[in-house]
Amino acid sequence: MFDEKKKLIQNLTGVNSSKINYYIELKKRNKEIVTQNNRLEILHQLVHDINIDMSIDEIIKRVYVKLPLVLPCDVLGLGLVRRGQLRIVAMMPRILYGSRPVTRESILWECIDSEKAHIYNPVDVEDVFFEENPALEGQVNALAVIPLFCRTRVGGVLIVGSKSLLAYPPPELNFINQLADQLAIAIQNISLYEQVNRAKNEWEATFKAVTEPILMIDNEYNILRSNDHLPENMNHDSKNGNSEKCYQKLWGWPEKCPECPMEEAIKNGKPVYRSVQLDSGIIFDIYYYPVYNQNNHITGAILHMKDVTEKTKMEAQLVQSAKLAAIGEMAAGVAHELNNPMTVIIGTAQMMLRETKEDGIATEWLKDIINSGLRCRKIVQNLLTFSRQDQYPLVPTDLNDVVGRVLSLIQYQINKNKITITQNLSSALPKIVANGQQLQQVLVNFLLNARDALEGVDREGNIEVNTWLREGKDGEKQVVVCVKDNGEGIAEENLAKIFNPFYTSKESTKGTGLGLSVSLGIAEAHGGFIEVDSKPGKGSRFSLVLPVEKE
Repeated sequence: MFDEKKKLIQNLTGVNSSKINYYIELKKRNKEIVTQNNRLEILHQLVHDINIDMSIDEIIKRVYVKLPLVLPCDVLGLGLVRRGQLRIVAMMPRILYGSRPVTRESILWECIDSEKAHIYNPVDVEDVFFEENPALEGQVNALAVIPLFCRTRVGGVLIVGSKSLLAYPPPELNFINQLADQLAIAIQNISLYEQVNRAKNEWEATFKAVTEPILMIDNEYNILRSNDHLPENMNHDSKNGNSEKCYQKLWGWPEKCPECPMEEAIKNGKPVYRSVQLDSGIIFDIYYYPVYNQNNHITGAILHMKDVTEKTKMEAQLVQSAKLAAIGEMAAGVAHELNNPMTVIIGTAQMMLRETKEDGIATEWLKDIINSGLRCRKIVQNLLTFSRQDQYPLVPTDLNDVVGRVLSLIQYQINKNKITITQNLSSALPKIVANGQQLQQVLVNFLLNARDALEGVDREGNIEVNTWLREGKDGEKQVVVCVKDNGEGIAEENLAKIFNPFYTSKESTKGTGLGLSVSLGIAEAHGGFIEVDSKPGKGSRFSLVLPVEKE
């Protein structure tokens, strides 16, 4: 280096040259400096312009536009090694090049195998690379092939070609190598970005594909991410700007929830489970899982919410079925034990009646015995029928008969509480296709709820049972059985909850909260519904509405 500077000084000061040589040498040196500056500027500009979201084709196009300013370049291409095969992935100008792998005998593989740059002045047009890409004929007479290093191995090649012979003397090789290094870094960054982006997209696709709500919440109760599957009635708008706080957005609380399960998960570092029922009746199993960072510190929690409304309803029905099954076993025993003595009582009374004078007082007594015995037998039979769990088919059913059978079972329970039952049953009621035993279950629930609503009321209790035929909104005929009481009524804010499984306003010893939930399920299974009209302090009216099949 020192000798070169000394020689340059001697040439410039005229020690070894004339004035003419001095200016020629100065001009040559200036040109070299300008070229070098341009190259550095181009490399800097390429590094600045190339973004990780650019495609390899876009990068080669951008390099191809600027490269001729400092280097002969008529053809610029790039090949990558993938799964042991070399393929040309970009080339400018857009010469048609095949998508087939480059043959191993090509000069491009020579560069990869040796891990060294190769300059061909002139090129061997008989090489298989040119044979496989005839469009290059006449476009390339000088060729530079430089390896692209990805970490410690060759991941591809940079191809620079020129129409000019001897376009790439050895001094140019240093710049081409620098260019190749920058392109290798850019391609490596793009590959890493694609991998990260692909993993991110796969994770987000998985995250959003889960139909159950999943949320990521930080330690400050801010919702960082959600898969956007929250029910509409849980997506609360905030009036105070805290809509991204979980307690505001999910539960509508202005402050942190009392006994916050997430706080427990963060404190103990263990998953926490809760069951939550919304006012709309939707029941969620919610799970909070603590999230740890690389320092093993808890930074928040994952909230997973699972809608178990239907599952809970099924459980409620199973509980009710189990209760009825127990009643059925007991009723079967009662029927067996009572039917035999009742048969003897009725039979003996009938035989005595045949031998008794019709106008005597004994005749009246015997008739009372027979009628009471038959009534007892009917009550036992109704109890047994009601409690059976067989899957009865849907058959033509008279709703008035259903009312009569139910009242024969529970009228005594209601009357003993000094409650009057009045009936107004329509004689023009058509038969409906239904399961009579299930309809009895609905009516029993209505009547027992009415009885409970009259407990503690300081007025004479009254329950009305009515049936009638009406026309629906779409003109279809509907039969209605209605139970009305003058009890305490239901608060307006609780009306939306009464059909929720396990919701009850009664004491734990008096109700499970399953009756109306199961009743609604029976009504919907018959294509009908239940109407409720209630005012606190004035009583309630529950109506079972069922469709009449068109003839």
